[in-house]
Amino acid sequence: MRRNLLGVSLIALFALALSSAAPALAREANQLEFKVYLNDKEVGKHLYTISEVNGVRRVQSEADFTYKIMFIPAYRYKHSNSEQWVDDCLLDFDARTNANGKDIQTSGELGESGFTVRNADGRMQLPECVMSFAYWNPDFLEQPRLLNPQTGEYVEVSVEQLEQEVLDVRGESVPALKYRLTAYEVDLTLWYSEEDQWLALESIAKGGHVIRYELS
Repeated sequence: MRRNLLGVSLIALFALALSSAAPALAREANQLEFKVYLNDKEVGKHLYTISEVNGVRRVQSEADFTYKIMFIPAYRYKHSNSEQWVDDCLLDFDARTNANGKDIQTSGELGESGFTVRNADGRMQLPECVMSFAYWNPDFLEQPRLLNPQTGEYVEVSVEQLEQEVLDVRGESVPALKYRLTAYEVDLTLWYSEEDQWLALESIAKGGHVIRYELS
């Protein structure tokens, strides 16, 4: 996998700001839509829209899950996160979550002294070049620490590559690279195609429940 984690200087950011006065050089937006399952029951969708303008990658994430028992909603989750990146360094993010009625808001941006994160607990200063749990970019698996945009926590992670598998993706059998990522209260399995496309995710939640994403 590739790795390009050069820090983003203020001069580079200034150049990016000036470039907005010129015609925008944009790449066509790429969308990744996943069906979400809880214990094999479909509960919602998670959509990622990825675009690039003047060298700045923009990622919009929208999730909406509803778990019902006997047709009655027992748990509702909505999450929206907007991120901007240069290379593999996060420029800023703004995340809003409603977890069963509890509102959570976090944000962060790159500044002169590093990357500043704001959440309900206050402010936290991080290094200049930070990566979040950017599942759409397999290079994030090479990082020793990752930012959780939902909570604003910067956590140590451990990644293990597992044996390759074959997945059923959109009705086709696809060879898939498999990884396990663990951290504090996080236990994830991820699958990628040989071309580095994110295919699936599986997470063990509290109570042993299994959350699974499948590319649709």
